[in-house]
Amino acid sequence: MHLLSRLMVTPLDPTRVWTTLSAFVALSCSSGSSPRAPRSRCTAKEGGSTAIDDEWAQRAMENVGAWILGRNMFGPVRGSWPDESWKGWWGEEPPYHVPTFVLTHHPRKSVEMKGGTTFHFVTDGIQTALQCAKDVAKERDVRIGGGVATIKQYLSAKLIDELHLAFRPILMGSGENLFAGMDMTALGYRCTQSVSTEHALHVLLTKQT
Repeated sequence: MHLLSRLMVTPLDPTRVWTTLSAFVALSCSSGSSPRAPRSRCTAKEGGSTAIDDEWAQRAMENVGAWILGRNMFGPVRGSWPDESWKGWWGEEPPYHVPTFVLTHHPRKSVEMKGGTTFHFVTDGIQTALQCAKDVAKERDVRIGGGVATIKQYLSAKLIDELHLAFRPILMGSGENLFAGMDMTALGYRCTQSVSTEHALHVLLTKQT
């Protein structure tokens, strides 16, 4: 299993965790073993650059056994839950289709949705959420769906195997800086792949063993 942005698989740990940040498509992160893209630089040929972007988007959703979300990714409600009416941004059938663990300081009962998604609310921190996700994902990946603060916590703890970043040349205004205060080299991460299309620059950061 991988933790994606993601965590790498070792013979003793079949689980990885991944995280994907994308400004051009609404994606997230996961943990488990997952096929790797070629490490050579891609160029637009038969399918054009859109086909390359589609391939990256598809990879982001493959082999996912569980998701982890920060509280702000789940919804706009802050503090204690006033009631249980808020069930996420996505309507009755969220796009996850697997157990999804939401980090929060405020307890709440699990919420079962259509399509296989069940939101579980974890109050004991990132390690507990990761263990719960690994338990249900088994040999599949665990993906981290953000936001920035959640990803930074997992990066700081060296728990992410692989991080996919998609850079899009647009101005989004203010926001959180993913790498502020982070020394990615000291944490053991290296850039292992980069692919540029007319729509985005895809960069893959991998934790070195």
